[in-house]
Amino acid sequence: MLVDNGVHGDSRVQKAARSAAEAGWEVILLGRSPVGQPSSWRLGPAEVRLIPMPDPLARRRHEFRRAWLRWPLAYPPSGVAAHRAQWVKAWQADLRVREAGLTIAARQGRAGRGLATRRAALRAERVAAQLLRRWVSFRYWQLTRARKGRKFRSPWDRAYTLFWQAVQGDGAWRRLEPGLWDYELAFGPVVDELKPDLIHANDFRMLGVGARAKIRAAAAGREVRLVWDAHEFLPGVQPWQDNVRWLPAHRAHEREFAPYADAVVTVSPALAELLRDEHGLAEPPAVVLNAPALDHAPADHPEPLPDLRARCGVGPDVPLLVYSGIAAPKRGIGIMVEALPRLPGTHVALVVNKPDSPYVAGLRARAAELGVADRVHVLPFVAHWQVVPFLSGASAGVIPIQHWPNHEIALITKFFEYSHARLPLIVSDVRTMAETVRETGQGEVFRAEDVADYVRAVEVVLADPARYRAAYDRPGLLENWTWAAQAEVLDGVYRRLLPGRAPSAPAPSGDVQSSVGASA
Repeated sequence: MLVDNGVHGDSRVQKAARSAAEAGWEVILLGRSPVGQPSSWRLGPAEVRLIPMPDPLARRRHEFRRAWLRWPLAYPPSGVAAHRAQWVKAWQADLRVREAGLTIAARQGRAGRGLATRRAALRAERVAAQLLRRWVSFRYWQLTRARKGRKFRSPWDRAYTLFWQAVQGDGAWRRLEPGLWDYELAFGPVVDELKPDLIHANDFRMLGVGARAKIRAAAAGREVRLVWDAHEFLPGVQPWQDNVRWLPAHRAHEREFAPYADAVVTVSPALAELLRDEHGLAEPPAVVLNAPALDHAPADHPEPLPDLRARCGVGPDVPLLVYSGIAAPKRGIGIMVEALPRLPGTHVALVVNKPDSPYVAGLRARAAELGVADRVHVLPFVAHWQVVPFLSGASAGVIPIQHWPNHEIALITKFFEYSHARLPLIVSDVRTMAETVRETGQGEVFRAEDVADYVRAVEVVLADPARYRAAYDRPGLLENWTWAAQAEVLDGVYRRLLPGRAPSAPAPSGDVQSSVGASA
């Protein structure tokens, strides 16, 4: 099983690896080490290995060149600018300490002769350091301007992209996004050494790694089956980098290697139909929902389950709205802070992947400006098997995501986690989720990015939460939204592809030997 992240925080991958291993398959999950060093642990009976992945190809050739004509005094893009800036700061810090030492010596009568000379010398050094700092700052500024001027958004970059698309077709990704080779060079040899019967490639980057491994295995006389687990509809993804090449390159890469997949699985029926149309699949992909795993807690875990309200420092009667997931602008979390002045007494808990990120710091700053900082609580992820009981302490679960194509077509992980926590939901009007909430009656829908309508939805839910919690008593609703049901679908895909090699008995569960993050 392949994934392009560090496994921690990716609950879908964790659940898939563990449930497949518990069904009897021998599972080795390969992920990318975030620290440059290999590591491994067991996730139930599945083995997890994190592989170091150098990424020199992620930088383009122009990033190593100087912009002599436009910014002739800029530092070279080699890291020397940061070095020089830090060196000047260190010099000035040393001067301050030396001046303080002279002041203390003079006060205590220990300065001796030449005090005036030494002070004059220090003043001269201080002036020199200030002049050098201005010079370094100016050259650093020129370097920053040069970098900002090359963001792959100019007419030249658009022409470059169109040229290679015309010349190489779907192979154009090799020119437009050569950093994809870094994944191949790190993971490919490891996959070849393992000689798998089946490769489960998660998302679009690892699709290419799995397909190329399948091709090499076929050349060596071995048959390898490839399962592509498409988490998102790539044409609807907001580019992860601010340039015009990223999306065309990754779409070309996906188109080139999608035909090598023996089976495709994805996260929703709507996305399955889009993938079938996009890649001309013979049949829609199997749907494996991002439902929570309620039975993945280790048997010998000694610590008590974390308590949401205790971590927020609020009592049982305080209205507490929770958001759990990735902290990013397109997730719309800011509306929860903006609305607090209109919701007196209500608190917000943000359970996010990076509590100290600049975006979250901005939310904290905005809360302070509005005078509601004491009602905003930022918490880190908990283990994925703790998410549901942890969230159950809230008054309601909020999903304020904005209108992006991929947000419209799936029920995201937190939707199912909130549901199993039996929380009333307050969701934005993205298509699939809004339709589901209106049909089940488990919450209220508001217009995305509309603070007034969000406040209305919150007030309605908090006025009668029992009405929305009662929706979960509907027979079969929560039972269909469990990972156990999804694991049966995934196991069926594996057995269909490997009919003669399917396991006959489940493997023992084993223990989770590393903490794992909550879902996105």
